[in-house]
Amino acid sequence: MSRFLELNNISKTFETNQKLRVIKNLSYNFNKGKIYSLMGPSGSGKSTLLNIISLIDKPSNGLIKFSKHQINYNEKEINDKFRAKKIGIVYQQDNLLPDFTSLENIYLASLSINNNKDLAISKAKQLLKKIGLSSRADHYPSQLSGGEAQRIAIARAIINDPEIILADEPTGSLDMKTAKIIFNLLKGQKRSDRLIIFATHNRFFGNKADCLLELKNGNIKSSNG
Repeated sequence: MSRFLELNNISKTFETNQKLRVIKNLSYNFNKGKIYSLMGPSGSGKSTLLNIISLIDKPSNGLIKFSKHQINYNEKEINDKFRAKKIGIVYQQDNLLPDFTSLENIYLASLSINNNKDLAISKAKQLLKKIGLSSRADHYPSQLSGGEAQRIAIARAIINDPEIILADEPTGSLDMKTAKIIFNLLKGQKRSDRLIIFATHNRFFGNKADCLLELKNGNIKSSNG
């Protein structure tokens, strides 16, 4: 299986009152067709690593390759387009736009790469049906339950048919019953041409991934895959 995402000697240091090195010379290769869970205590660097992979943040040192193409972090516009087309992101807090309906929150993500509003709305309606929330199309985030909002967030993340799905504690703020529903929806997005990485504190969900990665002291210390 060919390497899709390569991390080579990635480090990330934050400059506060003192230098805080969160990621330390981390190297790992991720393959499509697999789901990876990223576990570790608070402050271990899980969110930082996902932000680097999503090109939202850049490493202090090291390099990243997607399909053997090295990312140049100075090419911000190119990287923003790559993220919009290739990467779907799900956060612990759904991060939905409060002044827009469920349908609008989903289809606006499609407009970021294709200015065809009719197509975007059609795709969003299909996804609402797929996740069982067609009846919530005109509801605003404040009118949704936590689980419903997170399902909308997942639909938003996959509307552009991404090659990569990154989820940062997607079940962290939910009760266990709802969390299982959200996790199964996320797991259902697995395909041979897609990579999924999710961060979690919950070993129950972490163990359900194809590969469980333990992040400690800024590096991957153990892996079951």
